[in-house]
Amino acid sequence: MSLLTKSNSPGLSKFQPLPRSFYNPAPDFVARNLLGKIILRESGREILAGRIVETEAYFGINDPAAHSAAGRTTRNAVLFGPPGHAYVYLIYGVHYCLNVSCEPRGEAGCVLIRALDPIAGQETMMHNRGLSHHVSGRALTGGPGKLCSALAITRADNGVDMTSRQAALRIIDDNCHQAEIAVTPRIGITKAADRPLRFHIRGNLCVSR
Repeated sequence: MSLLTKSNSPGLSKFQPLPRSFYNPAPDFVARNLLGKIILRESGREILAGRIVETEAYFGINDPAAHSAAGRTTRNAVLFGPPGHAYVYLIYGVHYCLNVSCEPRGEAGCVLIRALDPIAGQETMMHNRGLSHHVSGRALTGGPGKLCSALAITRADNGVDMTSRQAALRIIDDNCHQAEIAVTPRIGITKAADRPLRFHIRGNLCVSR
């Protein structure tokens, strides 16, 4: 099963970003509800867009796998609020990962965007990935590093207010109906890896694994 409908790219810019209140709840609630929403990336006059099909929730000091587990630092300050801001970090010195902060100011939490189903700007996404042949689905944006590369997201985007209409990186809701949601333990981590905090659209071919 996959999402029931897809938007056409010309009309995507008319949708307002998700409001800050959307990100106020706990990370697992936000992670589930982000499925089916669309990330917009403005690249010059072009809009790159992908539907969110996989997420992971990370909590605060009580979550050993979270960057905020040791408390607030200069690096992770975005996680402590206000909600609705991009938290971008580099892993393995190679790949960027995009998260969005959630929970009220002062309480750390975020959702990692793990996979997108591309719906606009696929050719530019392939160029950004340095791919010389056509790929789609999981091969293009099925993973945190892949989707950041495809959308040209870097540490320069850290702290962007994704609830702002003027932001070059934001998340919208086009009222697409969700298909069945699967819940699994988080993947790619060693601490608290057994917690069922990974959410994805069951059967979508862009899910990372």
